[in-house]
Formats: sequence, structure tokens, C-alpha cells
Amino acid sequence: MPADVAVSASVSDCEAPGASKKEVWPLWKLILMALPQLGVQVLWCFIGPNSAPYMLHLGMGPSLATLNNVAGPITGFFTGPLVGAISDSCTSRFGRRRPVILAGLISTWFAGMLFSSAEHMFSSGETALHFAAPMYWVMDVTINILQTPHRALVADLASDDQQVPMQVVFVVMMAVGNFLGFSIMQIYKVPVDHMLVLMLGICGLNTVCIGVQFLVAREIPFQRGPDAPKQSVCTPVMDVLQAVRHSPRLLYHLALVQCLVWIGNTAWNNYGGQWFANSVYQGDQNAEDESPEKIAYAQGMQAFSTAGQLKSVLQLFSSLVIIGLLLKTAIRPRLVYAPSIYIGAFACILAAFAVGHSGAFAMACMTLSTMPETGSFAIPFGLVAVLNRKAEEEGKHVSTALQMALLNCCVTVGQQVCTMTLAAIEGRLELEMALPIIFMFAALAQLLGGSGALFLDDKPSGPREKAASDDHGCHASSSNDLSFD
Repeated sequence: MPADVAVSASVSDCEAPGASKKEVWPLWKLILMALPQLGVQVLWCFIGPNSAPYMLHLGMGPSLATLNNVAGPITGFFTGPLVGAISDSCTSRFGRRRPVILAGLISTWFAGMLFSSAEHMFSSGETALHFAAPMYWVMDVTINILQTPHRALVADLASDDQQVPMQVVFVVMMAVGNFLGFSIMQIYKVPVDHMLVLMLGICGLNTVCIGVQFLVAREIPFQRGPDAPKQSVCTPVMDVLQAVRHSPRLLYHLALVQCLVWIGNTAWNNYGGQWFANSVYQGDQNAEDESPEKIAYAQGMQAFSTAGQLKSVLQLFSSLVIIGLLLKTAIRPRLVYAPSIYIGAFACILAAFAVGHSGAFAMACMTLSTMPETGSFAIPFGLVAVLNRKAEEEGKHVSTALQMALLNCCVTVGQQVCTMTLAAIEGRLELEMALPIIFMFAALAQLLGGSGALFLDDKPSGPREKAASDDHGCHASSSNDLSFD
């Protein structure tokens, strides 16, 4: 899945023309507005590890079932930036963000129900498979439409002093969403046998969360100035290209690190369930009911979901620790990010070479695997936000939201590389043999990613720059304000 983080928006992005003073919202209302992030995270957490098993359930081969997972990365690569650009320029009387969110919710309902009910709609298993496979691509597009404006809505309405607390809120929402997603998998022994019922409940949860958000949020409609250039169909595409063209060198360095980190993260997030059930517990989801292989598969999925719950708890606490270190100490971000990535690489090495058929050992490795993901949610996006804040103070044009979306695109590249590599391996080896090999590849990628993170240019601002910033009333919010060439 694409990574999702709380993003700060510039004042010029947040205020409508003619607004003299930005309204200060109570923190509890902003928290309610961030609630849909929990629902989206439940959706990604559930669909990620269950999409390939569901395709296998419908009769697709292992290699093609894995290859079909490129739907999420490919659609996310294009959909995220375009939806972000469209949302930024939306002039609806209901605001910039809520119309896009509503469109995403309605379309996700349709796509999710059609995808999960394919085996009930068609008597032929082959027809159901041919219907569900492309519908999975459609559903990934709709989920990306649904999730993109959430963080922008909160960033639009939060004051400068509320941006950091809301960053923590988003971390909590994501951790709780992951915990709920893994808990939902424990309702049934084999979740993909009950895909329609589970998807119905998850879509209902997202509807409730967005309903609460809409009851609380009030947006000022965006109005273009009389001299603003006319918007065309190609404007969002051109905005994305301009953001790429004028991005600083740091963004490209971070992009490479994110890509490598998410090769490893995807091995756990999308294929960890199959690794537990097929490789560690040596089960088979297509075996006869009550057979030893089917029971072993159910035990593997139970262990995977329990490990996911433990991973979510560690994600919450480690996220808060990382945020505290960055805000309250002088430790450079790269010295926090790189060790987090190395811990994940170590977990991948253990999964590939040491776990064998030990369920408890596998659960411990998966719990540790959250560290690179946790770091990737907070540190790279925070560096870009600080960089753009400095550029804005200097009077330069900034595209924070688009650059955040572009950084998310690099996450999808890592997901694609992992998925296509595993699909190629499965073309030559059985599933239970192929899965440990992808963890070898993931370990190598994260070792390279950790080394790349060590060389990030995150040097602190010089005294002269700091004094100039203070003279203009731009005071640093932490000891980790940066200067970049």
C-alpha cells in the first residue's frame, strides 16, 4: 500500500482569498476529522495480505495472483498526485476536499462490493476470476481517491501550533487502524472464504468515520483570483511535472531510500500472511476442510494476524519515540532513520535464513519489521516539509502537497519491484519455497536503504540563517530545523 502521513500545508494553500485570519479549531474536532485515516488503514491492512490469497481462492495461479498485486502500486503512482492536484484546485461550494472524499467513498463501495462478491455473482469460477481481477485494479484506484484528501483537509484547518500534535494523531490512527485490520482477520479461520462479509463491514466502518468527519468539518470554498490562469484537463498533469522539475536534490535522495525501504516493507505487508501460512506452517488454503493442511493454513493465518497486532502496538510506541527524538533532541533525522531501517533488514535476514517452521520466531521477526515502515512514515515527509517551509520563507514557490504525493509514488515503486520479483520467482519455484527468497531480496534492499539514509543531507541551519529567520518572525519549532542547498 501507498504510505500515508500527515502533511503540513502552506498558509497560501489553506486560506481562501480574502480570509484575513485563519480560524483556530479545537484539537478534539481536528482529531475527529482525522478519524477516516483509521478506516482507510483498516482497508489497506486487510486487502494487502489477502488479495493474492483471494485470487488463489478463485483459481488463479500463484505467480499471476502475486503479479496482480501490482494494481495498487501502479494505480497509486498515478492516482495520488493527480487526485491531490485536482483536490487543490477544486472550487466546489462544499470545499476542496470533501467532494473528492465523497466520490472516493461511493466508488469504493461499488468496487469493493463487486470485487468481493465475484464468486457469488457468477456460477463459473473462471468467470468470477476474470471479473474480480480487473475489479481489484478499479478498487485500488477508488481507495487512492478516498485516502488522498484526508490529511490535506486536516492540514488545511490546523494552525501552525497544531500541526505537530496532529502528526501524532495520524500516527495513532494508523497504528489503531492496523490493529483493527489484523483483528478482523481473526474473525474467520480463513478470511478469504468470507471476503464479501468482511469487505461489507470494512466499507461500513469507513462510511461511519467519514460521516463523523463531515459532521465536524467546515471548509471555506476555494476561489481563484481574477488573474489566475484558466484550468484545463491537463493542468493537474502539468502541476505534477512542474513539481518534479523544481524539486530539490534532497527529494531525489529520499525517493531512492523510500523505494528501497518499501521493497522490504512490501514483503511483510503483502506476503507475510502467505509466508506464515504456506512456508512457516506448511498449510494449503485449497486443501479439503478439516485436513491437516487446511488446519495448518488456518493456524498460520492466526499467527500472522496476532503478529500483526503486536506489530501495530510496536508501531505506535516507536512512532511516538521517533517523533519525540526529532522534536526534543538535537539528534539528526538520518541517525534515527538509518538504524530503524537496519532493524528491518535484520528481521528480513532472520525470516529468510533462521525462522524455519517456528511460529513464535516468525511472529517476533514480523513485529520487528515495523521499524523501517515507522521511520518512513515520519522522517522523510518531515524533512520535505521543513525544506519547503524554508523555501517559502525565502519567497520561492513551493509544492508541498505534490512533493509529498511524489514521495508516496516512490513507495509504490518499491512495492512494484517487490511484487514483480516475487512473481518471477514463483514462476520457477513453489510458493512455499519462493517466499523465503523474497525476504533475502528484501534484506538486501533495506541494507542499501539504511546506508543511503546515513548520507542524507540534514545538516542544521547556520547561525546567520537562523538569525535572519528569527528577524522575520519565523521561529523554529524544534532543534531539527534544516538548511539545504
